[in-house]
Amino acid sequence: MRAHMALAVAAAALALAGCSSTASPPGTTTSSPTTSKSGASTATTTSSGTAAPTETTGGSTTASIEIGNTLTYGSIGTTATLDCADGKSLNVAGSDNTLTVTGNCATVTIGGANNKITIDKIDTRLSVVGLNNTITYKNGDPTVDNLGSGNTIKKGG
Repeated sequence: MRAHMALAVAAAALALAGCSSTASPPGTTTSSPTTSKSGASTATTTSSGTAAPTETTGGSTTASIEIGNTLTYGSIGTTATLDCADGKSLNVAGSDNTLTVTGNCATVTIGGANNKITIDKIDTRLSVVGLNNTITYKNGDPTVDNLGSGNTIKKGG
């Protein structure tokens, strides 16, 4: 009887693990921190589909998804490089991030606080909602909406 109960518990745990919110979406490759026999931690990397940042550092939670021609990125305390390619729209949420955005963004919307973001080019619109963000775009002539407080938005760089 105990063997049947243990088997049922193991089967339920396995089924629930497949439904976990941390489960990887299709086409995703991830690795987790591991510890060697000596107790030392080894390096970790995480990558996912085409919406993933090209480079990320920091020990926080990051979410990135691409739907249609819009890239949405959310994180706290990371340094990353994102790619708008040629004409994608970009939504950024979070705080204390340092982001470099390459390519040509159609529109950019930024929410959160204390982000430092440098963008190669914005075509149409830059909307900043949040506090104390520093946004620099190098090229383009977008309409700029500064809907927050303490934000610094400038062209150049």
